[in-house]
Amino acid sequence: MKSILLLILLTCWISIIYHHIIYPIILKFLSKKERNKTTVVEQGITKKPTLTILVPAFNEAKYIVEKIRNVASLDYPSSKLKLIIACDGCTDATAELAREATHEPENSQLDIEIIEFKKNSGKIAILNTVIKGIDSEIVALSDASALISLDALNKACIYFNDSKLAVVAGTYKLLNPKSTGEEKYWQYQVNIKKGESAIGSPVGVHGALYFFRRDLFKPLKADTINDDFMIPMSMVAAGYNAVYDCDIIALELEGSDIEQDQRRRMRIAAGNIQQLLRLHSLLTLRHKGTALSFISGKALRAIMPLILLAQLSIVAILSFESSVFFYIFLSQSIVIALARISLVSPKFLMRESKISKTISMIFYLTNSYIVCLFGTFRYLIGLDKGSWKSVSNKEISL
Repeated sequence: MKSILLLILLTCWISIIYHHIIYPIILKFLSKKERNKTTVVEQGITKKPTLTILVPAFNEAKYIVEKIRNVASLDYPSSKLKLIIACDGCTDATAELAREATHEPENSQLDIEIIEFKKNSGKIAILNTVIKGIDSEIVALSDASALISLDALNKACIYFNDSKLAVVAGTYKLLNPKSTGEEKYWQYQVNIKKGESAIGSPVGVHGALYFFRRDLFKPLKADTINDDFMIPMSMVAAGYNAVYDCDIIALELEGSDIEQDQRRRMRIAAGNIQQLLRLHSLLTLRHKGTALSFISGKALRAIMPLILLAQLSIVAILSFESSVFFYIFLSQSIVIALARISLVSPKFLMRESKISKTISMIFYLTNSYIVCLFGTFRYLIGLDKGSWKSVSNKEISL
């Protein structure tokens, strides 16, 4: 029995090290050998496609006017661009403020449609209903609280010169990260996406801004949790390509408090399990680099909370027989305790020393995985059904 436990423990540790350290190194190495698809091609846009920016909104009164002004200022022909604000049973002044914004002189050239749904039916229902009625060639999904970089549309549409290209993903940036750990984690995620894009297609995109071909969209199942994974990766599974561009930026204006962040991460964890089960075809060798990324990144990330729990449990059992495992268990327990305590003392996590940044990153990951463990169990026992969450609780595919 002890030998079996040691073998399982070793497998867990190898998986943890591979996912967090070895895989990023492999990505960096392989991406240098492949054509760098994250650099915008030089030939420019031969023909600018029609483009609709769709903003699903649930109680976004705080940001909706700023969002409309932002879209109106983007560098793209107004005759080719449309903005749709889809209000999903809003109980605040989102729709009213959006209508008022359409009369502002700086927004007058923008084709804006405001759709009000009286009943809150969920984001997936909104996407299925509204996208079905869009007749533009390209659709961009964007959050109300995320400002789009001025040249983003032109940069994105260059890629669609390639008929095999289905999805263009933008880069997600936080205006006000809540901790150094959160900031460093997102920098880590950006590097992962860049590497994935260089060797195949990015595995999932940031939901704050991404573009896709309208004619490739297929309605999502009603219980879909993360549209920003299922929409692009369904297209990749069908044989098309996706690309990630660091110069196409969505700047997130709204920060989230601890409670909001933890709810969001529970949903992400549930979505990761759902994605693994529904798009397992991405694991096949015909997807080459994307398959490697899906196995090493998304698949391992989906089960990582369970792996971490398994190794902690085994270490706890073995600690009764070995002082070495006792100290390993004690060390891990201290890290978990300090990570939870750090949630109520965020100022410590914003210090600038190198050691503090490293500790902050470890605490951020630890807290994330603790919450993700609950999200994983919620999905496995059927509690998470994929209902709408407002932007303050948005899910970003990780």
